[in-house]
Amino acid sequence: MLAATALTTTVLAVSSTGAEAASGPIDAGRTALVSALLGVVAFAVLGVAVLQRARARAENENAVLRHQLADSKAKADRAEALVDADDQRMVAWGAPGELPLVMGRLPRSCAAPEERAAFLAFGTWLVPAAASRLDAALESLRQRGETFTISLETVNGSHVEAVGRTAGGRAVARFRDLSGDRLALAELETLHQRVSEDVEAMRVLLQAAPMPAWIRGPDGTLRWINNAFARAVEARDPQDAAARHLELLDTAGREAIRLGHAEKPVFEQRLPAIVAGARRIFDVIDVVSETGSAGIATDATELETVQSQMKRLVEFHARTLDQLATAVAVFGSDRRLRSYNAAFRSLFSLDASFLDGQPDESAVLERMRANRRLPEQADFKSWRNDLLVAYQSLDAREHWWHLPDGQTLRVLANPHPQGGITWIYENVTEQLELESRYNALSRVQGETLDHLAEGVAVFGSDGRLRLDNPSFARIWHLDQKFLSTHPHIGEIERACRRLHDAPEEWARFTARVAGMDESRAPSHGRMERSDGRVVDYATVPLPGGQTMVTFIDVSDTVQVERALTDRNEALEAADGLKNAFIQHVSYELRSPLTNIIGFTQLLSDVSIGPLTEKQQEYTGYILSSSGSLLAIVNDILDLATVDAGIIALDLGEVDVERTIAAAIEGVRDRLQEAQIVLETRIPDGIGSFVADEKRVRQILYNLLSNAVGFSTHGGSIVLTARRAADAVEFSVEDHGPGIPPEFLASVFDRFESRAAGSARGGAGLGLAIVKSFVELHGGTVGIRSEEGRGTAVSVRLPIRPTELAVAAE
Repeated sequence: MLAATALTTTVLAVSSTGAEAASGPIDAGRTALVSALLGVVAFAVLGVAVLQRARARAENENAVLRHQLADSKAKADRAEALVDADDQRMVAWGAPGELPLVMGRLPRSCAAPEERAAFLAFGTWLVPAAASRLDAALESLRQRGETFTISLETVNGSHVEAVGRTAGGRAVARFRDLSGDRLALAELETLHQRVSEDVEAMRVLLQAAPMPAWIRGPDGTLRWINNAFARAVEARDPQDAAARHLELLDTAGREAIRLGHAEKPVFEQRLPAIVAGARRIFDVIDVVSETGSAGIATDATELETVQSQMKRLVEFHARTLDQLATAVAVFGSDRRLRSYNAAFRSLFSLDASFLDGQPDESAVLERMRANRRLPEQADFKSWRNDLLVAYQSLDAREHWWHLPDGQTLRVLANPHPQGGITWIYENVTEQLELESRYNALSRVQGETLDHLAEGVAVFGSDGRLRLDNPSFARIWHLDQKFLSTHPHIGEIERACRRLHDAPEEWARFTARVAGMDESRAPSHGRMERSDGRVVDYATVPLPGGQTMVTFIDVSDTVQVERALTDRNEALEAADGLKNAFIQHVSYELRSPLTNIIGFTQLLSDVSIGPLTEKQQEYTGYILSSSGSLLAIVNDILDLATVDAGIIALDLGEVDVERTIAAAIEGVRDRLQEAQIVLETRIPDGIGSFVADEKRVRQILYNLLSNAVGFSTHGGSIVLTARRAADAVEFSVEDHGPGIPPEFLASVFDRFESRAAGSARGGAGLGLAIVKSFVELHGGTVGIRSEEGRGTAVSVRLPIRPTELAVAAE
């Protein structure tokens, strides 16, 4: 106020001074300015006054508010102290978007965090079910103002009570730790809720389960059944089955359950039941309770079928294993023997009674060691422990056992996924021996193949070279590096055509080797190359579509063969000339000899005229020599006739005794001259056989003549004849000097003769004629001789002539 008065006085003074200074006339504009200035000054003075008064009032109001705030803070501190003292925590929610107010704290035993944000995350310290219930209750409280009082279970198993109310437009929740009766009640409520939930879950589960289940009262009547039970007894629903008292098990089954409960509260047994008209097998479990009993039946029909099939399969496998030569032993996860086969028992010389007792593997190894059926080991314990490590292995392990008796076993340990091991003992002794022999044989064959004079090449089914030897490359002048690339037959053909350019022949050869020839038959051929060499080849089909080709250089052989062919042709021509000459000369000699013999006989006849003693001796010599010469000529003619194939056998019944007598008569003079004794051994009733009598007599005559010629003066000859089932056998044996072994092979050749002592050898045609005539009859001739002890010639003539003899006619 004083300031405003002073300001007014100053303005008035200024106005007076101005008025005085403007002693002149005052115009209208200055007057208006002064008036406005006066108004402003007056307004300012008034405003200052009002401001001073408002300031005083505000200071009074602030003092009152400070007192009220202090009182409110004191009340709040007292309220918070009361909350903290009661071991509880309160949460108040205001308007949406406003942070909730959290006061107080809970004991550490509740597992509730003290930090505000962590506490409001109820799912971190409450069990999920309790957290869900609390969230739902808080939502109802904040949205609709619905109060609640619930017990909550924390994660550590303690319980907290939550009470929700509305106060002053706010939703307030109070959390308090429970103790005493209230805690016990909360725990019972939680347990009851949990049991109720479990029971409901079990009911839902059993209703959905395919196994029939039931609950009976104390009197044995059905109080509850599931849908599977109703379907099994063909009821509409569980209520219908209970109302009609339909039973799954028959009377015998229910009686078995009752008797089983008399011994123990839990009954477990496999029982039959009729379901939908079919007999099924169920595994029944029935448990006695204080309020009755409850049971469940599991359909085991398929299981029983599978078990039966499995049992038969196991028995079949056991029988099959017993037929195996490989020893097999199966040990379980407890390392005890579960099964074995006969080969295992036999291989390790183990008793069946010992094995049937299911011993552990250590005992089995000890017994095998005692029988010396394990490898010798310096530290058997370490070796055994290393062997049994297979039980901890996931992969199969292989061992090689070299037994003291020289046998070798391949031992395979195959772990089971469920535990245990199957041991397989394979006796590979023979296999190793065969492999060793095979390798040795392969090396020998390889060396043999490499050193063969024949060129060998094996081509695969694709026509490419698989195997060759050095001779193949040498014969065809091929580079070994080229062959090592396994070229195709076409490439080899092009390389070989520079030595033998024959397209058509190579085309046939390639078709056989490449398998394009459908017959795949062995073939052979000859190639005469441009370098003058001659190569024989042969193709042999092999298994697997392979083909082996052999080449051999036969140039030298061909040359020798050609030379021999030429020589043989020359010899045949010479032999023909010789036969023609002998035949011609023989015929030419026969006529003069006949004349000489005839005229000599005339001279010897006394009726013609007397001769002196000397003349008679000379004519005797002429007759003897002419007869011998005529016999030789006749033999030559006979042989020439045989060679020409124009001889004809005059077959008929031949009396054996008469024919022998005729032959003996022909040599009687020579026997008397040499004083040789002839002994005949002819059984009575020897009979006759079909042959050419003249040729048979000639055969015997030649045999006797040969024996006389090679017998010593005063010796003896034995002629034997006997009849067999299909032939007549003649044998002439002398006791002369015999024939050396080196001459036996040629005694039947023509013109083969050897002097015997002082006697001169003959023409060498006698035995040759014998052999020719015997073979014409289809018979055989043989000779047996020993130097110094004589010679025996045997002839075997068939009783009936063979087809060869008939054809000769």
